[in-house]
Amino acid sequence: MIEAILVEGLIYGIMVLGVFITFRVLDFPDLTVDGTFPLGAALMVQGILLGMNGWLALLIAFIGGVLAGVVTALIHNHLKVPNLLAGILTMTMLYSINIRILGNRANVPVLDQKTLLSDVSARLSGIVPDEYALLLFFVAVALTIKLLVDLFFRTDLGMTIGAMGNNEQMIVSQGINPKVLKTIGLGLSNGLVAVSGAFAAQYLGFADVGLGQGIIISGLASVMIGEFLIMKSNRISVLTFCALAGSVLFHAVMYLGRYYGYIIKMTPNDLNLIKGLLIIVLLVLTQSRKLNMAALKAMVQK
Repeated sequence: MIEAILVEGLIYGIMVLGVFITFRVLDFPDLTVDGTFPLGAALMVQGILLGMNGWLALLIAFIGGVLAGVVTALIHNHLKVPNLLAGILTMTMLYSINIRILGNRANVPVLDQKTLLSDVSARLSGIVPDEYALLLFFVAVALTIKLLVDLFFRTDLGMTIGAMGNNEQMIVSQGINPKVLKTIGLGLSNGLVAVSGAFAAQYLGFADVGLGQGIIISGLASVMIGEFLIMKSNRISVLTFCALAGSVLFHAVMYLGRYYGYIIKMTPNDLNLIKGLLIIVLLVLTQSRKLNMAALKAMVQK
């Protein structure tokens, strides 16, 4: 059970890193991810069915996600569409595109196909127990992606994108075009989300156009859980670790809800309700903690 929670949490943790970039770094509420996640799954599955190399199919999924993020940025920047509506428009269009990629089918299985994950399991068979093979693989993948994100946001370009999220007017005053930065940030974010979708399709054994339904809620909840439970910091390495840890904790809660929810008469149909309530509770607790910290500072100053 613990292995399954960790693997699932790390797979979706890649998506959470993408959500973290848009919501926390760019301050851009991007709903494109609900369409980008199944886009990555669809591209990966079609690559598998065509006999493509697994890593190449993963790269194509990443590029597809980047292009989806760029489309949202172009709609927002050049058509002056509000960020929320721009994401909704791209997400809506991606639904039809994803069905097209899947050959006009809503669900395509790959359980009997050779995948990147089956190759990994075969290579590690005999070296480590089978139940730990995928866990070790995804620990390595998630940490590698985390380190690459950390390195990117330590570059001049990455720090400029972070500064724009805090104060866009300051970036404009420096003669830097914020539209370009938003395009890069949204492209990177949705590329990561698509990679997560590609891994999820292999892990689940199918791609479905409904895979992305409510994925943004899961991503936000994971980001908030990580930020709430781990000491606040401005260091990007700590923040990305919080995102990954939050994803694992969130999926642990969902796992318990799926398998033990019957005790309180809960069904799988109630999971979206639980996600929404979880976010509301986290918002309330975060606000309470901020108020308590402010009151404590006031007492110290007196």
